[in-house]
Amino acid sequence: MIDRLSKRVLRATTCLSAVVACFASTGIAHADATLDRIKARGTLVVGVVLDGTYGTLDPATRKPIGYNVELSESLASHLGVKFEAIEVTPPNRVQFLQQGKVDALIASMQYTKERDEILSYVPTPFEEIGGSAMVHKDAGIHDWKDLRDKPVCVSQGSNYTKPLIEQYGAQVKAFKGMPEALLALRGGTCVASVHVTPGIEARLANASGEWKYYESPMPTQLIPSPSVIWVRKGQTDTVAAFDKIVKDWHRSGFLIDEGNKWHMPPSQRLQEWHRQYAANKGN
Repeated sequence: MIDRLSKRVLRATTCLSAVVACFASTGIAHADATLDRIKARGTLVVGVVLDGTYGTLDPATRKPIGYNVELSESLASHLGVKFEAIEVTPPNRVQFLQQGKVDALIASMQYTKERDEILSYVPTPFEEIGGSAMVHKDAGIHDWKDLRDKPVCVSQGSNYTKPLIEQYGAQVKAFKGMPEALLALRGGTCVASVHVTPGIEARLANASGEWKYYESPMPTQLIPSPSVIWVRKGQTDTVAAFDKIVKDWHRSGFLIDEGNKWHMPPSQRLQEWHRQYAANKGN
């Protein structure tokens, strides 16, 4: 009698475990609590990269400022909550998000299939950005194909690593972030340093500065990709709320104004999005 009862309990436990596993695998067991938590806390915490391209520390206040910071502030304002910026780097930004240290990432992360597999993202992009290469003017490099079998610096976790290796045969060397990769370029570790185009252009803008002997000669950008806001996997309510805000940014021209303010002229794609959403005010 006891043996039959034990077997029944074991079968029931096994079935229950299978049901739980099934629900977990489909994401049903994990409700999107992030948006409720943000509103209950009264603060939106966003991970931002402060590498001098999209954000930096104000020398007077030591507070984060810049393009990505102001986008994050606007996101919080639309939600009716306060904003807190947490500095992240390319090597740790995904972990910070997955561990719940930040609610979202606006951190120089363009869409890639690999990132889509482990995170969720806001479907409406806020820009489209590709990569550019910084090289010494005497390097003899004028096209992406000239990087074959040559050492190239990138930031850890860069989405430019794969095409540089697979399409152009470069020998990629990864560094903590863009500043470290560019320093390695100046030290002769690499013949080129590949990063988001606005970051390269910003450094070359000052012709008499530290980069006066360098240039960005490639005729095209490397894999232009949508810039999106990232959240934890399965955060459907948060994604929907953020998506409405990004569409409003496009509609109002806020993103174009922000780009011009921070010396990052809007891409042709961004201008197209603005015209599209301004013309369709209900969407």
